[in-house]
Amino acid sequence: MIISVNWLKKFTDITVPIDELARLIGARLVEIEAIEDISEKYKAVVVVKVVSCEAVEGSDHLSLTRVDDGGVVKDVERDSDGYVQVVCGAPNVTAGMLAAWLPPASTVPETFGSAEPFVLGARELRGHMSNGMLASAKELDLFDDHDGIVVVDKDAAPGTSFAELYELNDQLLDIENKSLTHRPDTFGIVGFAREIAAIQGNSFTTPEWLRELEPSLHPESTLEAPTIHIDDPSLSQRFTAILLTDANEAAQSPLEMQTYLARSGVRPVSAIVDVTNYLMLLTGQPLHAYDYDKFLQVSGGKNEVHVGAGKPGEKLKLLNGSEIELDADDMVIAAGDVAVGLAGAMGGADTEIDDSTKRILLECATFDLFRLRNIQMKHGIFSEAITRLTKGVPAPLSAPVVAEAARLLREHAGAKLASPLLQDYPGAQEPISIKVSVPQINEVLGAELSVSDVTSILTAVEIDHTVSNETIPVTVPYWRNDLHIPEDIIEEIGRIAGFDSIPPTVPKKAMLAVQPEAFDRFRQQLRKTLVRAGANEVLTYSFVHGDLMTKVGQKPEEAYRLVNSLSPELQYFRQSLVPSLLSAVRPNAKAGYEHFALFELNKFHTKRHEVTEEGVPKELDSLGFVISHRKKQTHATFYEAKAYVEQIAKLVSDTFSYESLDSSDGYPVSQPFEPLRSARVVASDGTMLGAVGELRGSVKKALKLSDSTAAFELSTRALFKLYAAAEPNYTPISRYPSVERDICFQVAENVPFDALYSIAKRATYADDLMVTVAPLDMYQAEGATGTKNITLRFVVGSRDRTLTADQVTDIVETTIQEIIQTVSGKVV
Repeated sequence: MIISVNWLKKFTDITVPIDELARLIGARLVEIEAIEDISEKYKAVVVVKVVSCEAVEGSDHLSLTRVDDGGVVKDVERDSDGYVQVVCGAPNVTAGMLAAWLPPASTVPETFGSAEPFVLGARELRGHMSNGMLASAKELDLFDDHDGIVVVDKDAAPGTSFAELYELNDQLLDIENKSLTHRPDTFGIVGFAREIAAIQGNSFTTPEWLRELEPSLHPESTLEAPTIHIDDPSLSQRFTAILLTDANEAAQSPLEMQTYLARSGVRPVSAIVDVTNYLMLLTGQPLHAYDYDKFLQVSGGKNEVHVGAGKPGEKLKLLNGSEIELDADDMVIAAGDVAVGLAGAMGGADTEIDDSTKRILLECATFDLFRLRNIQMKHGIFSEAITRLTKGVPAPLSAPVVAEAARLLREHAGAKLASPLLQDYPGAQEPISIKVSVPQINEVLGAELSVSDVTSILTAVEIDHTVSNETIPVTVPYWRNDLHIPEDIIEEIGRIAGFDSIPPTVPKKAMLAVQPEAFDRFRQQLRKTLVRAGANEVLTYSFVHGDLMTKVGQKPEEAYRLVNSLSPELQYFRQSLVPSLLSAVRPNAKAGYEHFALFELNKFHTKRHEVTEEGVPKELDSLGFVISHRKKQTHATFYEAKAYVEQIAKLVSDTFSYESLDSSDGYPVSQPFEPLRSARVVASDGTMLGAVGELRGSVKKALKLSDSTAAFELSTRALFKLYAAAEPNYTPISRYPSVERDICFQVAENVPFDALYSIAKRATYADDLMVTVAPLDMYQAEGATGTKNITLRFVVGSRDRTLTADQVTDIVETTIQEIIQTVSGKVV
């Protein structure tokens, strides 16, 4: 956003140097990205009177003129009357007019500051000496109009500085306006000037016409006026309009108005368009003009204005020439039943103002800013109007602005008011009242402000207030729809006073660091456990493509789809974490990593778990894990993944069991796993924790994964409950040596490893001994059927003595006999 300092000066005095002003604005309102001084560009431009104008013989467009500059320009050739000769090619040059002259040795403003600035001189054209040039708006770098020279429309003596006459000895502030999203009032010159006054400690008075919320309009003629209907009050708080007749479409706005528009980045067009843009820049309230005769024609005889939702499939051609297809999420202005404008964004071509326009419907409204942002992004419209409306323009502003527009259009375009104020106003609200006290203000800010300090600040920003002892009830002005609670007022006082002016003091209260939640501390322990075991933590998007869900066997229709996704690749909330991790496996393998494990602690959402009381999807905390070998392994990767699960079991002081995975359960978490090579993970209290195992062949093929890939996914909330309920289980290290024995059992092929392992754990339990059992090997000879070999390692020790060989043998033999009897195996 570009703000003209001279335009601000029309409403408030600026008493500090521009650099200091920029610093104050940056500290108390918004960042100033750059300051452009344009005065140097126009310092040589002089207002001249064209004394005579004659056609140049042999030319169809050149004129030989003599201009009077009042003798202010030195070192230029003059005739006996003191006039300067200039050859001009503009079709609108005439004797008696006032024009802008660029004398010899001056730089054409259009080229000022460029790599090759164009410096004028005195040169001969068609046999006549031309001293400098009479300039067009384009050459003066005002706006893009090269059809003729600029006509000075103010009463000025020859020799007057053009820059002073049109206030072009100006500086432009380039505002970084993203931080003003909550301040629609500062998107207008008046609101910004109010802030400038307050920052400098000066008083400010809003122009009277802007304070007149119920302006009196006196039509000069009468037309049959349309009725205004806001079909859905959630779409618009207020829609205001007036009718105008006899407007001169060809009329041009005053040059000064055009220059201020151009300085703000808006191209001047005509008096009608310029007035609406001028008021938008001045107040922050956009307006739009419709050709009323075209409006009636489009409406099919229904003299009604409707604000409503778009009809799915209806086409609307916009002023920029594009045609869009509407849907129910769009907001439209309709003539009867026919859309004639995209509300708040752009008018339609069917009701465009043109040279044939005689009667005008001028509207001024507010619209739901959330829908406007959706329209802005969907249709790619980033106009000055929608930029302001998406900040939340206050509804009371409409009437004063439309009344001022009627006055300016009468003055500059000859328009006559032909109706009273037409409106629908379902969003009318009483002013907000808030109570604050000086002790409360000082306690929150850490300041020592007096009652007079507070009242002077509130007065500076035109917040009405009274004082009762140290309590100050305030009434929020209509243009400040960002003030709702006492803290808003307190922040406003601190901002205007300057937060940097508050003396730093040591806090009186004891400051204690915030402790992480117990669940977060547990997740940190979980993270450390997995990293110590050799895994690597990653963080992936919470959103995935529907194709990824399909590849891992999940159903996209059970996922929540994003209406405004960040990209086409991120369409859905994911239903589990493992698919995201699997999509990261191949890139890491291609990068040269032969063997690695990845894990992620995060959330997922699925329709199977419905929504919260607030109507939003439930979040489920989960731990996803995947381990992969680039080359095929001789052992089952399932056991590697299971070993990590066992590390987690130790962390939560629980003994997990593993049950067969039912392929028909339909839960998204279990879909990627191969049922015959996977298992459900179950806690000792029967809580279902998740699933661990190898992947379906279709999943490995679709994601181009190695056959030696396994994964697991566990509920971190369920793990936390186990962790929180576990008793401390510390066992000191024994000072006595332990003994290892490796025993190989030959058992039937269908006997699971867990059967041997469970028997061994049970048989070796003793209160006075330390016995651990661990799997060492599983072997089946190639081509052999019927049996397999399982090797277990027994480590036997004691906390208070050294065991003899016979004691160790007794323990191991007892276990061997129980295993042989239970599973009908033998020792080999």
